[in-house]
Amino acid sequence: MELTELVSYLDGYLRVAAVPDAPHAVNGLQVANRGTVSRVAVAVDLCEATVRLAAEQGADLLLVHHGLFWGGLQPLTGRAYRRVASLIANDIALYSAHLPLDLHPEVGNNAVLARQLGVSLRGEFGEQYGVRIGVWGEIDVSRPVLERRLATLMGSAPRLMAFGPERVQRVGIVTGAAGSMIAQAAGAGLDTFVTGEGPHHTFFDAEELKVNVFYAGHYATETVGVKALAEHLHARFHLPWTFLDHPTGL
Repeated sequence: MELTELVSYLDGYLRVAAVPDAPHAVNGLQVANRGTVSRVAVAVDLCEATVRLAAEQGADLLLVHHGLFWGGLQPLTGRAYRRVASLIANDIALYSAHLPLDLHPEVGNNAVLARQLGVSLRGEFGEQYGVRIGVWGEIDVSRPVLERRLATLMGSAPRLMAFGPERVQRVGIVTGAAGSMIAQAAGAGLDTFVTGEGPHHTFFDAEELKVNVFYAGHYATETVGVKALAEHLHARFHLPWTFLDHPTGL
């Protein structure tokens, strides 16, 4: 299909223009190709490895959660040049969706992970850049059961700060690096918070606010959204797709 048609659909479906993001984040099409898309590759991160893997898979569109641009204008030298040069040499377009993918109600990282865990969604919480990016919902399981579900889904055991009740009932989810939102989770009346990672001091946030906190991995928790989006595109446009797994272990 035409690249312009697919980009227009993604921009609208993900509400790219309406969702605020980090000051230097660029959501949407970041690098064009010669104009057509026949195979999609999806990955959490744009890096030299995922560009190489996309080329090996014969993809002409690479759809990622973390794209090229984060720190403002930078010269295309060194590894920045190698990334872009490899995309162009292999005729691979690059599309990035950060917060627009995190908070999407159907294919977003947070909503998808909640459904996979068996959480019945009830609302949104966790404000960043003036918009609520997280979800919360209800479940009735023991803390070890939720821990095992996360381990099965993520492929490794989460780090648990077990300061909330042993019986989990109100869970908030913000994938990625959202340890700073523990206070918002407690303020929303949640007993458990699931995210990817957080800094050292968040241990005391969890301890003093009496919240269960699961750090299930920044990379791992953000694999679910790109896969769900690719499956959506496959169902709508019959585009074959592949997931490029390049885990960081973080």
